[in-house]
Amino acid sequence: MVGSGIFMLPRSLAEVASPAGVISAWVITGFGVLMTALVFGNLSLRKPELNGGPQNYAKALFEENKRSSLLSGYLVSWGYWVANWSGNVAIITTFASYLSTFFPVMTSSNALFKIMGTTITTGGVITFIVCTILLWGVHFLILNGIEGAGKVNFIATAAKVLGFLLFIFACMYAFQSSNIVPFYEPVEGEGGVANGFLSQINNAAIATLWAFVGVESAVVFSTRAKKKSDVKKATILGLLIALALYLSITLLVMGTLPQNELVSSQKPLVDALMVAIGPSGSMIMALLGVISLLGATIGWVLLSAEVPFQAAQQRMFIPVFLKENKKGAPVFSLWVTNLCTQLFLFSVVSQSMAQAFDFMIFIATLAFLVPYIVASLYQLKLVIKGETYVDAGNKRTTDGIIAALAAIYSIWVIYAGTADIKTFLFGIALLASGILFYPLVPKNADTSEKPAD
Repeated sequence: MVGSGIFMLPRSLAEVASPAGVISAWVITGFGVLMTALVFGNLSLRKPELNGGPQNYAKALFEENKRSSLLSGYLVSWGYWVANWSGNVAIITTFASYLSTFFPVMTSSNALFKIMGTTITTGGVITFIVCTILLWGVHFLILNGIEGAGKVNFIATAAKVLGFLLFIFACMYAFQSSNIVPFYEPVEGEGGVANGFLSQINNAAIATLWAFVGVESAVVFSTRAKKKSDVKKATILGLLIALALYLSITLLVMGTLPQNELVSSQKPLVDALMVAIGPSGSMIMALLGVISLLGATIGWVLLSAEVPFQAAQQRMFIPVFLKENKKGAPVFSLWVTNLCTQLFLFSVVSQSMAQAFDFMIFIATLAFLVPYIVASLYQLKLVIKGETYVDAGNKRTTDGIIAALAAIYSIWVIYAGTADIKTFLFGIALLASGILFYPLVPKNADTSEKPAD
């Protein structure tokens, strides 16, 4: 979860909401994601056999061995896969943004040439090359073994959490309350329309949810867990740590940088630490960002390839995605996933890294909401039918309320996301494109046995 979001979101949020709107959006999103996390954690314990990802919950929503069950599982698998690899573009472009601290030429706006009315800049081309090298470097690291890639990711995660604590303590001394005053004021949106408090929360909903996508990833990797109980623990503990970091860092960045500087920043945490402790601080934060985002890229590329691989094991995806290499890495899935990511990386050639980030998190977050809603509905189905709730007492009612709140939250974010209708329709088109490949999925609906276990 603590990947690209924390490094870029303070800027994205300052653009659409006042401090009061930003903090309110974090609190509401934190609550909504907590409900979603409880749903995933609870399902991992009540239905441990449905491991490998949310697509299994989609399949189980319908009667077993029916075409509707297979289609539902496949479409959620497709949507979740699209969400993952499109989200990787946001993470990789954020890596490039923080790396530009050491190589300023990456932000050069010097025009090289035009293609179909689009200006290609020097910085855009260099950034594209850097992003491509990172993507395929991670690709070959994972091909050499999933366990090794996981260890690198763990080291990067530990380093960034310690670094964030350093950032928090340093910026506490540079915090200026005048930077967040007035605490609430209308924010000018597109077309000069003034957005009030509720509109600001709506506009911030997509961005704040992006920070938490990945809360379900422990469920996806549950087949590789030593103990099933670890899945729920990892989900809830990870969420609480992330929420504490997000709230602290966002508020401190807003209090350290004046509003106009924050909105125009390509790397807000670096700029904030520059103010707090000078040039050396900006270099430390940039290095931390690069290490953190390297780890996030490894984790998310691995997760992206795992999704269709796990779905194919359950006969809910195209069979060729089952192919593994000698190291146990899902080789075909990895190649296709990263080729799709590569196509979307072309967005950085003609846009700033901040613009590319905003565009990709919008599409990815909307796609992630599909499996979130499905998991909530499946939890409600178990509660209503009483399945797995024999002699459960009040637990059944509690789980029903949690699932209902999680579903309502996801629907609200989708509603908020329709504000940018063009990007919303583009995301819907990506999800709907899965229908084109559905004929390649085996129509044998019997999924009681995995073809590869």
